[in-house]
Amino acid sequence: MGKVFVFDHPLIQHKLTFIRDKRTGTKEFRELVDEVATLMAFEITRDMPLDEVEVETPVTTAKAKVLSGKKIGIVPILRAGIGMVDGILKLMPAAKVGHIGLYRDPETLQPIEYYVKLPADVDERDFILVDPMLATGGSALVAINALKKRGAKNIKFMCLIAAPEGVEILKEAHPDVDIYIAALDEKLDDHGYIVPGLGDAGDRLFGTK
Repeated sequence: MGKVFVFDHPLIQHKLTFIRDKRTGTKEFRELVDEVATLMAFEITRDMPLDEVEVETPVTTAKAKVLSGKKIGIVPILRAGIGMVDGILKLMPAAKVGHIGLYRDPETLQPIEYYVKLPADVDERDFILVDPMLATGGSALVAINALKKRGAKNIKFMCLIAAPEGVEILKEAHPDVDIYIAALDEKLDDHGYIVPGLGDAGDRLFGTK
């Protein structure tokens, strides 16, 4: 069964408070999301494999560690996921970035895939799928299916805020996908919005309504 990691780091929680605050403007909101994504990336990479090398210091030679060269792919779910990409790239500048675009069918309200562009070597990469919100879980399910259909074998899902309902659905449908969350909120309301949440992440990132 996939593991769920809820980050309690003081810096993440502090910044998340201002992300939630409705008085926080677009510029500051965007900067805060970027910063929290960097802090979460620090934690999500904790289990990256290392190789031992020998390096010459100004004093002597020493055995030291370097990343083993495992390829990483970062995939935002459009459009709000874009706001988290640069924050992750600050720590992993060599990672390739793919994109998955989804829209909601006006009749069924189900997310429909309309755009998928991934690195060519999908089967060789560990993917971090990012979206600020995990509400009903519908978009995350479709996005993970899109990755797996194209050969992805190792996927982690990373979001700022999640509802318990979305977490359970994702765990059940994709037990091999670990979920990384900055805050696990109370519930979904009758309209499928996370409570207390942070509003519409895309609108707040890009200044739209």
